[in-house]
Amino acid sequence: MSAPAGGLRYAYNTNGMTSHRLDDALALLADTGYAGVALTVDVAHHDPFAPRLVSRTAALARRLDRLGLGSTVETGARFLLDPRRKHEPTLVTADPAGRARRLAFLRLCVDIAADLGSEAVSFWAGVPAPGTDTSPGGTAWGHLVEGVRAVVAYAAGRGVVAAFEPEPGMLVEDCAGWSRLATLVPGLRLALDTGHCLVTGGLSPGRAVVRHAGDLGAVAVEDMPRGRHEHRAPGEGDMDLPAVLGALRAVRYGGLVSLELSRDAHRADTLVPAALEAVRHAELTGAAGVGGVGGVGGTSGAGGSGVPAPERVR
Repeated sequence: MSAPAGGLRYAYNTNGMTSHRLDDALALLADTGYAGVALTVDVAHHDPFAPRLVSRTAALARRLDRLGLGSTVETGARFLLDPRRKHEPTLVTADPAGRARRLAFLRLCVDIAADLGSEAVSFWAGVPAPGTDTSPGGTAWGHLVEGVRAVVAYAAGRGVVAAFEPEPGMLVEDCAGWSRLATLVPGLRLALDTGHCLVTGGLSPGRAVVRHAGDLGAVAVEDMPRGRHEHRAPGEGDMDLPAVLGALRAVRYGGLVSLELSRDAHRADTLVPAALEAVRHAELTGAAGVGGVGGVGGTSGAGGSGVPAPERVR
């Protein structure tokens, strides 16, 4: 898919809109000018374990179509599978029953994506328990490869792109780890969260875009302080947004570029429009080959991002 003449296509992750009903969140995104939504399947929005999932998904597909919104499906719900353990169980959980629960959930998300006509499903590895063999060929990698192969095969059968996201602190936390996994699982695409590159080091965000241009299945952007896994609004961290967005334009990336601001649901009413304005400005700056864009509390360069100052979480 080639980039549209008007530039990149932006989406907003619903994990940053948990104080909004899903229908209200979608209306806000469409009215603001977003091209799509990154739907985090969760208790707040499109609970996959609530009754009438198939009919609710069909209604959601119609709603997205009326609003002109594309979609990706995100699977990073914190407590959906276990209300007392964040992100558990995972594909690297020692308990076979736990791994089976995660795999069943991921297959369900693939079904949702297929019924919505989503561009991709994004998923990740998980954090191995202390004492687990995480070496190449070890227990954790064995479980992961088995699970990822199952997800990719199921997604292919439903015509859905399966995109794997490196997450700081998880078994696969950077692009090098993704590359190793991809050699073991043909057909796997990359869900690149460019902010994570500032945490794990290795490739810079812009270089990661260029190096993996042909691998991209999904992309997320946000600001982030170097070395700390904190999703922040544009201008509030160390991300060179013009460089990243300029790189995405240069490689003609045509998929949705999702803003993931899960820390900021309390100010989504102002941040949703302000973030879109900021990334559009950064994109134009990057396309012109001009250095960084800044903002309130930011270190990305000079100039205003239009993002309101952070508020205390209420």
